[in-house]
Amino acid sequence: MELIEVSGCCYYFSGAVNIGYIHKEGQGLLIDSGIDKGTAKKVLKILNEHQLPVDYVILTHAHTDHYGGASYLQKELQVELHAQRLEAAIMEHPILEPIYLWNGAVPIKQLRNKFLEGEPVIIDGFLFEGQQELGPFHFEALHLPGHSYSQIGVLIDGILYAADSYFGTKVLAKHKVPFIVDADATINSLEKLKSLTLQGAIPGHGDYETAFEETIQANIECHNNIKLFLLNSIKASTDGISMEALMKRMFDHFGLRAREIGQWLLYRTSFTAYISSLIEAGTVSISINEYTLWLKGESV
Repeated sequence: MELIEVSGCCYYFSGAVNIGYIHKEGQGLLIDSGIDKGTAKKVLKILNEHQLPVDYVILTHAHTDHYGGASYLQKELQVELHAQRLEAAIMEHPILEPIYLWNGAVPIKQLRNKFLEGEPVIIDGFLFEGQQELGPFHFEALHLPGHSYSQIGVLIDGILYAADSYFGTKVLAKHKVPFIVDADATINSLEKLKSLTLQGAIPGHGDYETAFEETIQANIECHNNIKLFLLNSIKASTDGISMEALMKRMFDHFGLRAREIGQWLLYRTSFTAYISSLIEAGTVSISINEYTLWLKGESV
């Protein structure tokens, strides 16, 4: 983990999950906290070495790799935690993620792990889209849903801390099917990013870029290509296809591997998000055929 300066007051910790940091008027604002106590301790160690404080923490969304270390920070430093209201509800009740991944039923023990269920926190203040103020920090909170239900990005002094609204191209190439909960919202958020004039942007996973238009376009094309593959596969099945059979085709086509149940469920959520988009667009219909969810192409 390395602390990198991108402007006079804006920094980020480069790692598997990027963590933002802003320093103004002797105070520090952290954007996200890493996956667990160990990551948070590393962040504090580096900040202490540079004699940099932490007074506020913004949590962009309720995925454990972004908020899992916040409980330690809250207990260790008594810092204020701020998040969007819906995302905050999940952070305060982290079992909600295993619950929704397990179709709403009480989750099995294999899903009760630090990758899917972080330590609970108490959110001190809610963030809303638009201009915000925390101490000396004046910033714009951007509503960027799609990867999660109500994810926010933070725009301050021309630098966008974009959370997981987009991914670096190397990350896209590695994962092939990114995690999303809403395909249409994901693409709309990406289009929103294209309209911004920025000094630079930092994704939750990937490299800082001063010109990120090509990366944003690569993300849009990734999602559109997945939707098109699924739509064509459904239309190629004259009598329709089951959700299970289509998901297997997706795994085979993109060379996906799920080593454990949690990872498979994350892929299933993304798959369902794309299917939901096709259904709502009227290009695919869904029904029940012999106790199985059944998809069929429709003429528009």
